[in-house]
Amino acid sequence: MDIPQILYSASALAPVALMTAVVLLAQLDQVSTAGLWRAFQVLASGALVLTGVAMLAGATSVHWPDVLKASSFSQTLALLVQLLGTVIGGFSARYLQGETGQRRYVAALAAVLAAVHLLLMADHWLVLIGAWASVGVALQHLLCFYPDRPFARLAAHKKRMADRVADVLLLGAAALAWVVVGSGSLSALWAHIAQQGMSTPLQLSALALALAVILRTALLPVHGWLTQVMEAPTPVSALLHAGVVNLGGFVLIRFAPLLEQAAPARVLLLVFGLATAVLAGMVMLTRISIKVRLAWSTVAQMGFMLLECALGLYSLAALHLIGHSLYKAHAFLSASTVVRQTRLQALHSAALPSALSVALAPVLTISLVLLILPLSGHAPWPWWWSAVLGLAWAPLLWLSAKPAGLIARVGQAMFGLLMVAGLTAAALVAHALPLGIQDAPHTGLGLIVLLGMVALYLCLALLQLRPQMLSRWRRWSYAGFYLDEAYTRLALQLWPTRWAPESPKSAGPKAAAALMADAPR
Repeated sequence: MDIPQILYSASALAPVALMTAVVLLAQLDQVSTAGLWRAFQVLASGALVLTGVAMLAGATSVHWPDVLKASSFSQTLALLVQLLGTVIGGFSARYLQGETGQRRYVAALAAVLAAVHLLLMADHWLVLIGAWASVGVALQHLLCFYPDRPFARLAAHKKRMADRVADVLLLGAAALAWVVVGSGSLSALWAHIAQQGMSTPLQLSALALALAVILRTALLPVHGWLTQVMEAPTPVSALLHAGVVNLGGFVLIRFAPLLEQAAPARVLLLVFGLATAVLAGMVMLTRISIKVRLAWSTVAQMGFMLLECALGLYSLAALHLIGHSLYKAHAFLSASTVVRQTRLQALHSAALPSALSVALAPVLTISLVLLILPLSGHAPWPWWWSAVLGLAWAPLLWLSAKPAGLIARVGQAMFGLLMVAGLTAAALVAHALPLGIQDAPHTGLGLIVLLGMVALYLCLALLQLRPQMLSRWRRWSYAGFYLDEAYTRLALQLWPTRWAPESPKSAGPKAAAALMADAPR
């Protein structure tokens, strides 16, 4: 490589080196806790600047043969990850003042950021698997920051089990692909698929990859650890929901050439993604705790993101990933403000929407999205996805059933339509960004997803208009359909652990299931 290329390479790898330096500093007793936080902020800010320089200067074309490769999308995510990590680190320094174990926290946070940066540039199976496993190992220290909290330990144990199974699946996927291609390089795999197509081992490799992503992305029924990490410090929740859990979406986008030729893997992602989006969305409607609702919202959004990948809408999945990361980071770091606003709103009786607005809202939103699309000069997504988006945004047009003046109703409706138009325009603008991602929509699978969204909208409408009809369903929904209880029993039977401080007997599968009713789920 020439000198500019070497400089680009150094700037792209700088975040990994700087965050690793923080991990090493945390091991030195000579460095005080306050000094360690200051070092983290300085090095994290430096990594942020160098990541931005690398992206703007052309590091997206850097390729370390068979090991690492930077793309436009990976560099964009690297900048986002470092930005969130720097902000979360600054918030953590204030949030954890006076707490013990801050050195361990700083080291784990820096290790997570370094491993995520490495994963984003992985162009080899072993680098990707090792980096993703390292993210999980470092995250365990953050989830168990308060080791005396049993549900934090239980959630960490369930995540550890899901991660280890995912690691085995990824190793199996790598072995199958390696045998066929003769190399662990991902670029070599894409070239092989383009020239020779898919074989049975590669189909199995795609299936194993899809299952590993489902486990790592906390889709139902292995979602429980994600909804129970509320026991960890708030900035850990922000890091997890805004960054770490989104890595599954990135991996699927990275493996788009493999997934496009693997129909069984896409169907598997469709089934789990659609079921998770619908069921988690229904559960979220019954939640009262703000942070728990945010957690269930993340589960639903992960299902939605994997759904987009299954449908071949990789650009939308990438935009969804970026938008969800920014939103969840802000939501968790400002959770106290949201709680105060919610309590103020609870002082006023909630007004149910009118039946007419519930019926007309999806018609108006879908029509508006379809009308705006031609203005872009191209079709960034198929018509059925416009219908899915319209259904998702339809509640913005619901009008209160309480008597109100005509001007007030018209104003509320116009505001809702402007929001839908703004969201559509933002999606069109973002879709035009040069992320280097190619879409391959699948109409047949898309129609199945559209039917699922119609079912979710009908359930939401019934919940608002006829809540007495769904009283029994609400009990099941509030309990998360008891899926996590079943997974908790299975996890503790297959991999027993002492997650409760009282005694070994109190930490068994039966005790866990009995106490799950008290868990923050």
